[in-house]
Amino acid sequence: MAVKFFGQFLVERGVVSSEALLNAINLQDKNNLKLGEMAVTMGLISQADIQRAHNAQMSKDMKLGDLLVELGFLTLVQLNDVITRQKNTHLYIGEALIQVGALTAEELQKHLDAFKADQAEYVSNGIELPIASVNNKIWEMTADLTYKMVTRVLDLKFRAGKCTLGSTIPPNFMLAAMDLSGDVEARYLISVSEGLQKSIAKAILSEESVDNEPIEVLEDTVMEFVNVVCGNVAAKASQMGVIMNINPPVSIHPSEHGLPVPDGHTGLCFPIHIEDGDTMEMMLLIKN
Repeated sequence: MAVKFFGQFLVERGVVSSEALLNAINLQDKNNLKLGEMAVTMGLISQADIQRAHNAQMSKDMKLGDLLVELGFLTLVQLNDVITRQKNTHLYIGEALIQVGALTAEELQKHLDAFKADQAEYVSNGIELPIASVNNKIWEMTADLTYKMVTRVLDLKFRAGKCTLGSTIPPNFMLAAMDLSGDVEARYLISVSEGLQKSIAKAILSEESVDNEPIEVLEDTVMEFVNVVCGNVAAKASQMGVIMNINPPVSIHPSEHGLPVPDGHTGLCFPIHIEDGDTMEMMLLIKN
């Protein structure tokens, strides 16, 4: 078993076809508008307003709606109206599968129960670290902000796997790393596949396609994402009374066997399972 999304679970069990799942996902995409898109549809803001708020999210740990209010693009009443409209019109994948004729309501409930049982060992109530450290709150905050930025900056749907101890940095297409120093000492790493590197580049560059971009530019976008995350982490750490200095990010190309966690360090692995099957991994190499 492994971390799965409900649609993937159903296809692997032979309950629905890949084509039916794709039809349901397309129906979801047409129906489920993001908060900014819903506000535009309701005539409350413009695309330029959304872009300004997204840019502000790079350096502020705030939800898009809250930023739109802070920037004066929406009133709090308007934001609540948008959120209510979103909730009332949201279509879950199971409901979408019913609408495309792939499942009945009775079948959906049965398979949802089976899915929950299958995934129970991977479900975690919050971020749980397998170590006892005086700095656990800092590392939990680091993981939390990483997850938030995957959603807010990269616009990727994902499920976070449980944090584990690791003695090796697993191989992947590329790694981007940043050293943290001050009251805490650690190396922050993000590991991505080739396809995920392109997804990150599209989000950072605001481009529909990055197929013609040189590899150096694609690597720079992953390092920029690390820069954004760690910049927010350092700011949050300061609010928590911890001095955290960040250094320029670097790219790393590990061998097919990965890289060993350096002596005198503890390796924490945070798998990030992306909806389309890609896996991003965040790692912290904490100096003992």
